[in-house]
Amino acid sequence: MKALTYASYRTHRLGAVWERQRLSVPLGGNLARFEARALVLMANVEQFPTVELAFAWTRDRNAPLILGHMNFFLAFDMCFYRSELVFEISPKIA
Repeated sequence: MKALTYASYRTHRLGAVWERQRLSVPLGGNLARFEARALVLMANVEQFPTVELAFAWTRDRNAPLILGHMNFFLAFDMCFYRSELVFEISPKIA
């Protein structure tokens, strides 16, 4: 598995090859018409320990990265401070 830094999440930067990803993932909503495949990566978010994160990868270039879509919120806790327009991430304590 390839290491991922938080700042470089785009799949074209990860070295992933579409044809090598065999597991199909159904998408919903406005992305339902696009094929998607599962992509599992080892990720580093800030200074926290490396974790395995799963993504649904679609070839639609306009699809945003949605944290937590697969398992981000199982690995991390997040606090959103709307009035300050910031958020805080911390690893889940096992």
